[in-house]
Amino acid sequence: MLTAQTDATIAQLLSRLSDARAKSDQLFDIVRTEAIYDRPIPERHRIVFYVGHLEAFDWNLLHENAFGLESFHPQFDQLFAFGIDPVGGGLPTDQPADWPSLDQVRDYVRRIRAALDEKLSDGNLDYSERMPGDFSLETLLNVAIEHRLMHVETLAYMLHQLPLDSKIPQASPIVLATQSLHPQMIEIPAGRVTLGLSRASDSFGWDNEFDAHTVDVPTFQIDRFMTTNAQFQEFVEAGGYENRALWSDADWKWKSTQKISHPVFWIPAEGGWLCRTMFNEIPLPADWPVYVSHAEASAFARWKKKALPSEQQWQRAAYGTPQDGERYYPWGEDSPAESYGNFDFTSWGPAPVNATPNSRSAFGVEGMLGNGWEWTSTEFAPFSGFKAFPFYPGYSANFFDGKHFVMKGGSARTAACMLRPTFRNWFQGNYQYVYAGFRCVTTD
Repeated sequence: MLTAQTDATIAQLLSRLSDARAKSDQLFDIVRTEAIYDRPIPERHRIVFYVGHLEAFDWNLLHENAFGLESFHPQFDQLFAFGIDPVGGGLPTDQPADWPSLDQVRDYVRRIRAALDEKLSDGNLDYSERMPGDFSLETLLNVAIEHRLMHVETLAYMLHQLPLDSKIPQASPIVLATQSLHPQMIEIPAGRVTLGLSRASDSFGWDNEFDAHTVDVPTFQIDRFMTTNAQFQEFVEAGGYENRALWSDADWKWKSTQKISHPVFWIPAEGGWLCRTMFNEIPLPADWPVYVSHAEASAFARWKKKALPSEQQWQRAAYGTPQDGERYYPWGEDSPAESYGNFDFTSWGPAPVNATPNSRSAFGVEGMLGNGWEWTSTEFAPFSGFKAFPFYPGYSANFFDGKHFVMKGGSARTAACMLRPTFRNWFQGNYQYVYAGFRCVTTD
């Protein structure tokens, strides 16, 4: 039996689902129709796949686990079920003709939304007898919402690589620095930090966020700001991409094979560099965070005789306090707002790394949420007591392979709900297309 409180929570989740759908629809709307079968990133599916995937995911998650609905297009349910992780296996070889027409895919999307919405709006939402394990409809809706919002971000990575004339330009103001940048390192005293979400919590979390545990973190120093384009340019001009000593064996092989010589968002130009934004090519902004792969970030850190922070170091610098307490956000308890960071779809690109002084953590570290995910040195692995979601067993477990690294923080295209301190993102170390940068640490 649903309680009034649960009923109100479901209503709120349905509103959030509607908003997430609107965001994904708006994102696909920037792609010109003739480009919908393009593959902007060689390792990924064609764009048309994702038009169908978001609805197929919701349908495959809910129609059996909650509603007992029969599939009306099993072939599409399977075709659009799974994306591609760009690790091994070679590049996909499918052709545009191998995919259904855009009209067929959009009809599939409409039918799924209509069928799910009819069930979700009928007022009889007590499907507890059908739920897998101990999970509720609330959990499944949170999964559907956050999965879609994750794709609204990761699809931006893909659309970023589309030729400019394949996109319909959107308003995208360039944020300029309002104050001088003074890089420095800040000492973080030894202390304890909490990683993970307690299973006793009423808050939603993905399977890799559980279970909560505390870790002792020795004293370290961390960059006050994320590494900028200007700082990384010094590395490039010093021959960092040609210095074998700065790269691991695997990263050097990847860099050499792929002929990587600079960040993927940089474009060589006469007299300097241009930066590829979502809708323009502009002179490289010196004070924006540099977006690079884990491999490139690690090489830069070695060049500086520093290191990438571990997950627990990053967590302590962001959320810890000198009194060994912890904040929910780096700046305190206030909900995310524009004055605290560049996140929640308010911008199509980065801002200067020092653009939000109100974002300072208790230790004075700035910009730790938004403006670019931050690579850590921690391999993506389960916390003690990890249990895969029975309705999505491969969400995390498929990537506990030693090739993926934890990222923390968020980008300009990260939804506010995923700025919680327990959220863990991850990508493989040789993937350049993520809106991800870094800052360095030392332990001297």
